[in-house]
Amino acid sequence: MSSFIIQPNGGVFNITDFLKNNTISLHDEKAIDALMDAIGSARCVLLGEASHGTHEYYTWRTELSKRLIEEKGFSFIAVEGDWPDCYRVNRYIKHYPESGESAHEVLHAFNRWPTWMWANWEVVALAEWLYAHNRNLPANKKVGFYGLDVYSLWESLASIINYLEKVDPAAAETAKKAWVCFEPYIEEGSDYARATVDQWVPASCETEVMDMLKEVLYKMPQYNTDHEAVMNTGQNAHVAVNAERYYRAMIQSGPGSWNIRDTHMMETLERLMEFHEPAGKAIVWEHNTHIGDARATSMRQYGMVNVGQLVRERYGVKNVFTIGFSSYEGHVIAGHKWDDVMRSMPVPPAKPGSWEHLLHQAGRYDRLMLMTPEVMKVLGDREFEHRAIGVVYHPDNEVGNYVPSLMPRRYDAFLYLDETSALHPLHIQPDGHQIPETFPFGV
Repeated sequence: MSSFIIQPNGGVFNITDFLKNNTISLHDEKAIDALMDAIGSARCVLLGEASHGTHEYYTWRTELSKRLIEEKGFSFIAVEGDWPDCYRVNRYIKHYPESGESAHEVLHAFNRWPTWMWANWEVVALAEWLYAHNRNLPANKKVGFYGLDVYSLWESLASIINYLEKVDPAAAETAKKAWVCFEPYIEEGSDYARATVDQWVPASCETEVMDMLKEVLYKMPQYNTDHEAVMNTGQNAHVAVNAERYYRAMIQSGPGSWNIRDTHMMETLERLMEFHEPAGKAIVWEHNTHIGDARATSMRQYGMVNVGQLVRERYGVKNVFTIGFSSYEGHVIAGHKWDDVMRSMPVPPAKPGSWEHLLHQAGRYDRLMLMTPEVMKVLGDREFEHRAIGVVYHPDNEVGNYVPSLMPRRYDAFLYLDETSALHPLHIQPDGHQIPETFPFGV
């Protein structure tokens, strides 16, 4: 895409000049104040990322989350992570008994690939800040940390059984039936997925997990234990049911498994909002592909929905504020294939004509763009290629790493970072054996 567009009246429109004139440098102390003003009274603020392995995405989201919590009273952070792992972080930051000696200890235990997404020094810094913030607050005012994702089938089943054995041994037997059904495929969702479509010996554990969910939900009001522990058990039952559906769908082509996953994440967010009523307010950390409204992207033509679309539909656009993130070039933590060793990889300069390339041409500095009515009027119907990097990444072959998007319709604001660096995983020794800096430059 050229930086110049011929208007119907014959005039020439320069996109890069427009971008330059409608963005605020992040080095301007007024930039984040302007963002906070734009967020206003929204109940759900969605913070994106263009990769799962970029240092600056985590540090900027941390700084924005702190301000939302301190200035606007947000109740919890919900992330693209497994419920059981993140619930352990939640217990730590809320000072539950026997919940760990440090954020490093709790997060270092994350062992599902890609481990670096949450087991990193940047999240350690966030968790320790939340721990300090919560120290002197009453239980119902402590800020939480939860996982929205659907992958933790076996971990959720184990958590349910462990809890029910203490409070309801009869119900525990129902959960154990689900465990026995899944046991041949222990921790291998792909094996279970293939077994469900085997033409000779079809297998499904759908009945077992549904029976467990019904029993848990029916008996939950009777459990006279910690309120959040009861909620945790109910959520793990929902995870088990939807994970079973997800793994059955993943073997098939089409948008089925994606939609099951994002619908599960939205339903989890709704349950968390209800748990934190009457004034529940959520900060969501997920990849841009989940938080940027799918209806404003090429995902729509494939029948895909996402959290960004569903949350707007559920709570209304005035109660939701979505912030996308991206960069022009730098480095990222990723793998060359699933279950590969994590490594720092170069992120090459963005594709000519892409959203990131145009912002780079408009000036080589970090900036904030608010999707104002003027921006919507000028760019709302113009499609741009917008980079998305996954946990599996090949820098030398970026074909398919760009999502055609109507940017002002996809996000309410956008943070552009010209050059970014790789995340700092806990399972890789930091350079110089020192904990890395975990705050963005200029904040």
